[in-house]
Amino acid sequence: MDISIEQANGICTIRFNRPEKKNAITGAMYQAMAEALAAAEADNAVRVVVFAGHPGIFTAGNDLEDFLKQPPQGENSSVFRFMAALKGASKPVVAAVSGAAVGIGTTMLLHCDLVYASDNAKFSMPFSQLGLCPEFASSLLLQRVAGYQRAAEKLMLGEAFLADEAQQMGLVNRVLPASELEAFVQAQAAKLAALPASSVRTTKLLMKQGAAADIDAQMAQEGEHFRRMLTAPEAKEAFTAFFEKRKPDFSRFA
Repeated sequence: MDISIEQANGICTIRFNRPEKKNAITGAMYQAMAEALAAAEADNAVRVVVFAGHPGIFTAGNDLEDFLKQPPQGENSSVFRFMAALKGASKPVVAAVSGAAVGIGTTMLLHCDLVYASDNAKFSMPFSQLGLCPEFASSLLLQRVAGYQRAAEKLMLGEAFLADEAQQMGLVNRVLPASELEAFVQAQAAKLAALPASSVRTTKLLMKQGAAADIDAQMAQEGEHFRRMLTAPEAKEAFTAFFEKRKPDFSRFA
């Protein structure tokens, strides 16, 4: 299974499980994660959700070949169902990030409640480099977390940044040695699972509800731009260059 789901002691761990492809996410994987989140939401035995990858790789983001064969066409697409399920999760969501977290691998963290990273973690949101725009309300949430200028640097240039900077920005709670990450995250999740579930969920609701309408509106606007830009000449040049293993040339586009 490219997505593995483990449940024990009130913790549902959803794991990217395609290490031979750097955990690149296909439409089927988005669908599996959306279904896992919905099942966790409905199961009273689940009190916490954990997202994890493998040592040295969280996820390389979208599997571009699969993504281009089945581009998201609307809110019924598997990627948007996943986004909606994560954004709407009432239970605490914790992320364990080891190695690269590319594209949605980083933007999804803005919707998690606690994020822990290994000291080899590397984050990037290279949408501009692909002729695209931000997704998953990252154009709103990243600047709320990190400030406008820092968010502009990460989203406009699309360059990678390391775990220490992610912590300074407020994207990551704590940076740990890679060998300690998983055990620490499971311990933090166990603490949450031992607390009164209603208290934890109500606290999350109160913290999230003030921004909910803004996030919904931003996601909808980003989605419109993203779908339009996906078929534009700049994106076609970026994807062609990626598969041809060359540097894209955007100089001819206004």
